[in-house]
Amino acid sequence: MDKREIEELREMVGCAALLEKDGWKVDVKESTRRAIKYRRDSSIVIVIHQGRGWFDPLSPAKGDVFSLAVHLGADGFVEACDRVADVVGLVPAAPAWQRPARPKTLASIVERWGHRFRPRPGSPAWRYLTGERGMPTDIVNQAVASDRLREGPQGSMWAAHSDSAGALTGWEERGPTWRGFATEGAKELFRFGSEEAERICVTEAAIDAMSLAAIEALRPDTLYVSTGGGWSPATDVAIRRLAKRANAWLVAATDNNRQGEVYADRVRAIAADASALYARLRPCAGDWNEDLRA
Repeated sequence: MDKREIEELREMVGCAALLEKDGWKVDVKESTRRAIKYRRDSSIVIVIHQGRGWFDPLSPAKGDVFSLAVHLGADGFVEACDRVADVVGLVPAAPAWQRPARPKTLASIVERWGHRFRPRPGSPAWRYLTGERGMPTDIVNQAVASDRLREGPQGSMWAAHSDSAGALTGWEERGPTWRGFATEGAKELFRFGSEEAERICVTEAAIDAMSLAAIEALRPDTLYVSTGGGWSPATDVAIRRLAKRANAWLVAATDNNRQGEVYADRVRAIAADASALYARLRPCAGDWNEDLRA
């Protein structure tokens, strides 16, 4: 197979088709438009770049559809090509939560955020957070006052991600029937609490960051942050910058599961690189919001 044929094959077959053929299933709850999580037993593969790329959040493995074939068991590149060619024409089932493509050009991140109302008592996002998620009203009030939250569509809430200068980069979207991240936004960190704090608690979701803040009565020495369920290069840089603060204390407050331990190891490594203090804080249940509602 020459280079041209290989490139044609790469264009014809997406990673999702290969995974579906191999018996993997979409984890709807943990997927977003840009990152679709597939599971098989305890293994995880996340498909990105509109199906052209993938990575394993529990290991350094990543790449294109051919490297995915090897990851799934192909013995070398030749067999990987055979496996990919075998699924040409297979159209994977679209996850039920996927929205149709937007036909018009989107406004900027800042404009879209600015057009949304802040949650207020009785609003859909307020009811979702204080009702379904069990968030204390004082914590929601603090997040609203800090301009961290907006009303999203269909009863959802938006939780802002920002860079070290405070500029908005995107937002986590969570609601009764929807989860995702801002289209054309960039994950960095959701930040809640004392901006200059020495103690930094790293969680995996904005709702978990606020839940832990509620459990700890919003400690004045703590900045609660969320990676938004991923670990982008910008997120890594942001956490490393926080670790360089004088007397910094990084707390890995990630979920109580295998993926949470992988992320905790990354936080520990960053703390070690920066000669910062480190601690591991685990929820009793799967995540901090479950603990809050227990």
